[in-house]
Amino acid sequence: MSTLKNFRIFADLNPRELEELEGLIKRIKYRAEEIIFQEGAPAFGFYLIFSGRVKLVKRTLGGKKQILKILGPGEIVGETTLFDKSVHIAYAKSLEDSEVGFIERGDFFDFLTRHTPVIFRLFERFSTEVKALQCKLAERSYNGSKERLARLILAVGESGVELSRTELAEIAGVSSKTAIRTLGELEERGFIAVDERKVTILDKKSLESLAEPFPIPLDANLII
Repeated sequence: MSTLKNFRIFADLNPRELEELEGLIKRIKYRAEEIIFQEGAPAFGFYLIFSGRVKLVKRTLGGKKQILKILGPGEIVGETTLFDKSVHIAYAKSLEDSEVGFIERGDFFDFLTRHTPVIFRLFERFSTEVKALQCKLAERSYNGSKERLARLILAVGESGVELSRTELAEIAGVSSKTAIRTLGELEERGFIAVDERKVTILDKKSLESLAEPFPIPLDANLII
């Protein structure tokens, strides 16, 4: 389980400041597959992930789903609504038993006025994620499904999170049929083994030769 010191945006805070911040946090435990916040719901603050895994998902008008990112301990979610006070444009759901902390917007802004280094850390995070999402958009335009899935399988393997074939398809931006066919091909070639929700990497070197390296370095607990 992560502590506040493990969150990069709070890395400059001293123990007294971290204790002050802890007093603003409401900790909540979620079972696997529970909704943390709904798409279209008013946003009153943001969430810190202390343990477990959370996925951020956008629905289309046609009912399809796109996993925007998967987050683990030390990451935050729901922060994009902090400064515009809008509704959530996607929903967050626990992938496994998780503990998150909620900070109300007003309390956090009051904290920021007294601890300005957190503002720079927060915008550093925003900048990294914007660049990462731009790279993913380009990846969807220029790389095939096999290359995208190979990169994500490697990222998932490093993080230790277990995803279904459907979830891999949703984060790769391919159809379930394409994901199943591609995973089957990779399994036949001996690169991976697929067992329900678990994809085991058998030949990492060959998988790496298929995957286009992601140009933005991301923490192991953040998959985009």
